[in-house]
Amino acid sequence: MYKIKKIIIITIALVVAVLTFLPFLWMISASFMATGEANKFPPSLFPNKIDFSHYQILFSRLNLTRYLINSIIISLGATFFSLSLNSMGGYAFAKFRFQNKNKLFKFLLSSMIIPGQVTMLPVFLLLKNLGLINTYWAIIVPGMASIFGIFLIRQYALSIPDSLIEAAKMDGATEFQIYYKIILPLCKPILVTLGLFTFMGTWNDFLWPLIVMTDANMYTLPVALANLSSEHVQDTELLMAGSLITILPVLIVFLALQKYYIKGIMLGSVKE
Repeated sequence: MYKIKKIIIITIALVVAVLTFLPFLWMISASFMATGEANKFPPSLFPNKIDFSHYQILFSRLNLTRYLINSIIISLGATFFSLSLNSMGGYAFAKFRFQNKNKLFKFLLSSMIIPGQVTMLPVFLLLKNLGLINTYWAIIVPGMASIFGIFLIRQYALSIPDSLIEAAKMDGATEFQIYYKIILPLCKPILVTLGLFTFMGTWNDFLWPLIVMTDANMYTLPVALANLSSEHVQDTELLMAGSLITILPVLIVFLALQKYYIKGIMLGSVKE
């Protein structure tokens, strides 16, 4: 009876996996089809002949290289500053002692219930007054620090023994040396987890770059792809090629760092 249940569960899991992966497989396949082939009925699962012309059009005529560079710079910049500032804030809330620390932390946590759409207008006006609209900083600055990131790092840092920090202080280590040489290496799994969240969130963000970027040359890939879909709505193969280029970087990053991501998620919950 146990073996039958196990076989049923494995079969259901395989069916779900195939159904989940099938649209992605068709997207890859359609991006290499000749123009109009993806619109045939019944649809073809594989191209009759591999055609790279759609990728050539994207990079030669539609300036996709520029949008790709924009997305890389913005996503890496946001991830770097997010990890730097959130790790400092999380470490401070976990190990420093100061007046009303817990009350302040709870107050910050309560702000997480405010929808992001509510803060878009004041953040936009603030960035406009700073002269940052239509620059990379318009996207990087709002994501430099987040309550979620501070919370995530804090919960993980609570598991680091205080005795380790006290021993480092007795050896003459400064606070920055403790943070840089002890806390950051020990927090590597949760830092990778937060880095993945930040990188993928920034890379896939559509609404905020659309609001703060007024020059087409500053668009990120999701915004450029949306414009592409409106201009080439009938060219399914071209759209699939653009979608694949947009998805592939975050997929590669996630697959390369998934073991740290899983470890960070599993070990990131600590009870006080």
